[in-house]
Amino acid sequence: MVSLTALTGYIAAVLTTVAFVPQVVLVYKTKDTNSISLLMFVFFSFGLISWATYGILLNQLPIIIANGTTLILSLYILYMKATENKRK
Repeated sequence: MVSLTALTGYIAAVLTTVAFVPQVVLVYKTKDTNSISLLMFVFFSFGLISWATYGILLNQLPIIIANGTTLILSLYILYMKATENKRK
């Protein structure tokens, strides 16, 4: 049986990752990143890398999965933001 602590971690991981999906879908559909801060996504991505590393060091799967998945989504938005001038 999963402990309450692990269950809480998995729920938090799912919710925070799923919460990020609508932004990715919007950028994918519209290709518009005008209102998105490049600097914010750079810092956010480095934060996710740090959290994922922390999860690896602690061997905590919820932290690794949530931050690894969100990092992939964030890197997509970061890529779209960095290349927005090429699409105009």
